[in-house]
Amino acid sequence: MTKHEYSQLLMQLLTPTLPFYSPQKARLCPGSSAAVYDMAAAGAEGFARPLWGLVPFWAGGGSCPEFEQLYLSGLAAGTDPENPEYWGGFQDIDQRFVEMAAIAYGILMTPQKLWDPLSAKEKTNLAKWLDGINHYACPPCNWMFFGVLVNIALKSVGFPYSEQVLSDYLDYIESCYLGGGWYLDGQNGEKDYYISFAFHYYSLIYCRFMRENDPDRCALYEERAKLFAADFINWFAEDGSALAYGRSLTYRFAQVSFFSMCAACELEVVPYGIMKGLIERHLRFWTEHPIVDNSGLLTIGYGYSNLLMSEQYNAPGSPYWAMKAFAFLSLPDEHPFWKTEAAPLPDLPTLTAQTYGGLLIQRLHGDVTAYTCGRTLPHHHVLTEEKYSKFAYSSRFAFSVPRSMRSLAEAAPDSMLALDINHMIYVRGMVSNPQLTDHSVSSEWSTRPPTPKLDNITVNQKQKTLED
Repeated sequence: MTKHEYSQLLMQLLTPTLPFYSPQKARLCPGSSAAVYDMAAAGAEGFARPLWGLVPFWAGGGSCPEFEQLYLSGLAAGTDPENPEYWGGFQDIDQRFVEMAAIAYGILMTPQKLWDPLSAKEKTNLAKWLDGINHYACPPCNWMFFGVLVNIALKSVGFPYSEQVLSDYLDYIESCYLGGGWYLDGQNGEKDYYISFAFHYYSLIYCRFMRENDPDRCALYEERAKLFAADFINWFAEDGSALAYGRSLTYRFAQVSFFSMCAACELEVVPYGIMKGLIERHLRFWTEHPIVDNSGLLTIGYGYSNLLMSEQYNAPGSPYWAMKAFAFLSLPDEHPFWKTEAAPLPDLPTLTAQTYGGLLIQRLHGDVTAYTCGRTLPHHHVLTEEKYSKFAYSSRFAFSVPRSMRSLAEAAPDSMLALDINHMIYVRGMVSNPQLTDHSVSSEWSTRPPTPKLDNITVNQKQKTLED
């Protein structure tokens, strides 16, 4: 595929959203389902996420006046407290902080599209709204990067920013590093696609704009990306499909966005031909699946529309996180990447133990299977047993999620041991003693949760412990 064809694909995916923007364009509401956050935040999410594709498209010379005018109008309306489409103020752990990252990316990459045309008042409103992230708590995980991107964007346009938040969040991100290019997504996180399309993706944006200010950290981020690529490429099969593993699979072809951003930043973690071939095959794989509805909108689901696959944070606009896969469109037309022939995957080992990722990867007959020790950390995301504790995950077959745990038919426990105890189905949850070797995985698990230790505490304390 040529750059022009990739641009056409981007427009093919985004044009169906146009009828679903609000009158003043600040909110995109492509469906009627909801998430755990308010509808104003859901509308802001829908508005922001297409920017992950539009910004590199514009940066690489693309033009679409309808979207350009739409986003200027939406930014002005969404950040004006007196406008009925105002995105709203904030609270701790606010979904709006997530969506700020795409807007900050746009200000950094394409100020001529998303910043310069705004009036003085509109710039002030936008900057003040973005600054809200500096006055409320972000959860300690990949969200720290949202504060980083917002503050370097504010700094780039000469508006007040928080050097303290920038420093603190970068320090926390550093504390998540495990080694070998791998991060842990916070104390209650997992090692899944968030390492690729969050930690590394955002760190490479940081490198692009902070190389002169912070050269040592940028060099470190780039070296880690190279280390990670050596493991991560094993998650992809020969046909371009990738492991169905972990949460947020409704973001679909964001699975390949790490390599797209590496290409955009001219970081050859693998040769350009291999990256180009991988991106091309991956996007082709997804275009051959029914991932859009009859109006052309991306749906919540994986290989098809399926709300059971959703997370509690998946509003109708959430799937447009997939636009991250188009980061490479920012490369100029004459860049060697576009002239390079798309290449197949290199020769990869049949069996790979990914120590920091906690996976044993097997390549067989062109497909990829990952064997897991199981979930080792408690966290609040839904269906974590299904997303992290099955015995195996595949690039060819996505996994089942349950309708209920009251029968085997409704639990649909594929690739895992299921026990029927008093008409309730139990499957492997959080494990202990995980072991990963070059050829095997193992762990220990029980259907019985740990019993609270109640010795030497008062009756009132016992009651409180049981309630907790």
